[in-house]
Amino acid sequence: MTIELSEITKVYQTGAMDLKVLKGVSFTIDDGELCAIMGPSGSGKSTLMNVIGCLDTPTDGRYLLDGQDVSTLDENELARVRNRKIGFVFQSYNLVKRTTALDNVQLPMLYAGVPPEERRARAVDALESVGLGDRLDHKPNELSGGQQQRVSIARALVMRPSLILADEPTGALDSRSAVEVMDIFQRLNGELGITVVFVTHEPDIAEYTNRIIRIRDGYLGADERVEGQRNAAAELERRVIVPFPMTQVGG
Repeated sequence: MTIELSEITKVYQTGAMDLKVLKGVSFTIDDGELCAIMGPSGSGKSTLMNVIGCLDTPTDGRYLLDGQDVSTLDENELARVRNRKIGFVFQSYNLVKRTTALDNVQLPMLYAGVPPEERRARAVDALESVGLGDRLDHKPNELSGGQQQRVSIARALVMRPSLILADEPTGALDSRSAVEVMDIFQRLNGELGITVVFVTHEPDIAEYTNRIIRIRDGYLGADERVEGQRNAAAELERRVIVPFPMTQVGG
């Protein structure tokens, strides 16, 4: 999934004032990249992520997602893009608290009209792929923070997206769980070829990617390749944590 942003601006109206959050941001993320977006609070990085995820539209500029001009799509078409091409992972997990891990993971397929038997099979595959095959019937309050984040990653996977967007995916996790989550992202990217882009304020987490885009005051501040990329799987082995196998969901 290729992302091409050209002179993207985003202006919010607050009463009689205009608040310019993005100020002519341009860059391209190629298919199969693992990329972090960094910046201080209020820099515009979350707004940028919302634009990339088709959750918000730019005020000006051009955004091509896999070669398609997003500005030409109506709300229903944008919803289909979000459902079928993009998987979302959030810091707060956004799980339905009263339902099981299996039911949470099935939700995107329910909205897409996937038949019940296929929904269950794909949800089970997704949970197994993130090491939660033995937690299918557990509700969020019966899971650790790291396990809840893995459920949200499994939910992002079930529609077989080409792009995963994650907003501070390790922000609420302890250090071991954070490495486990980064191992999943690295393997989704390296083994399955999924483009992964996430927002983080943690420099050590950004080191698991191969590229860091820095946003400051609404502008593109820097765009740099990561030298000496950290290897989450190797770190887990040193901690005597065996990474779980990664498989194509439903494949």
